[in-house]
Amino acid sequence: MSETVYKAHLIARHAESNLWLARYMERIENLARLLDVTNTFARDADDTRNWLSILRINGDLEEFYKRHPEANQANVGHFYLLDAGNSSSVQTAIAAARENARTLRALISTEMWLQINVFYSHIRGLSAADLTPDHFTPVCAMLKEGTQAHTGITEGTFYRDQAWHFYMMGRYLERADQTTRLLDTRFHALAPRIAAADEEINAGQWNTILRAAAGYHAYRREHPNGYKAREVAGFLLGNGSFPRSVGLNLQQIEWHLTELRSRYNLRGASAALERLDQLTATLTQESLARVVEQRLSPFLDWLQREIGGLHGDIVEGFTTHPNLIGG
Repeated sequence: MSETVYKAHLIARHAESNLWLARYMERIENLARLLDVTNTFARDADDTRNWLSILRINGDLEEFYKRHPEANQANVGHFYLLDAGNSSSVQTAIAAARENARTLRALISTEMWLQINVFYSHIRGLSAADLTPDHFTPVCAMLKEGTQAHTGITEGTFYRDQAWHFYMMGRYLERADQTTRLLDTRFHALAPRIAAADEEINAGQWNTILRAAAGYHAYRREHPNGYKAREVAGFLLGNGSFPRSVGLNLQQIEWHLTELRSRYNLRGASAALERLDQLTATLTQESLARVVEQRLSPFLDWLQREIGGLHGDIVEGFTTHPNLIGG
């Protein structure tokens, strides 16, 4: 078998599994952070308004209310941490991540595979006793630490070939998508309060959205004197140095696509690169300032659809047309 044929077979078979392995692991961390931040800033365990926000971010209101009568810490925690029948839960995500890792066993490192299996066992071992108020934060910490360990092991051991490029694109797709969802759900309820008299309440609310995106300290380094809607949206959408900003993640995806094209002569990136050009043109600070001053929500809806379309472009270009791969 020639080297070109081998490369084509490898990418066509495993590219999408790499995308989804990364996305599911990122999803677990994002969800754990959301749960932890909500638990920290909720007025009490029965603070329905704050717990509802997580369900809205994930589009899970209908499914949740089929299972639970009220959105509170106990019910939302069970829905996302224990319910294997919930497609958005960490139980579902870790099972899907492990299955994708199993199909990639010949490509990922031994250390990655072992850590995913240990993490899987920890998550599958969670029970209702772990969701009491005294244990809720430690459980979220365990989930964040497990995914961060996966990220570190991947960084240190994953061989830098085509499979790694697809894995990294999955990570960046998920981060971009989750940031738009977070903004779309919480931003418009928050922005009108900027002029309110109770600045302490406003500060706490902005802290919540920034901490949920792991961006509080980075934002305060850039903007040490308070919160402005335009600055928060610009930071989360367009900042070129913040790891979870939409703009930075799209730039990273573009780099990986370009590397696949230039280093490996993979020719399935045209549609994805064209979509990326259009997206990055809309994420300039000037463009974002105009969007925030008008209506952010329709823009975020469009952005979410485009990120979903970008995932589809990558899958379509590299996995369903093997004849486009190799050279």
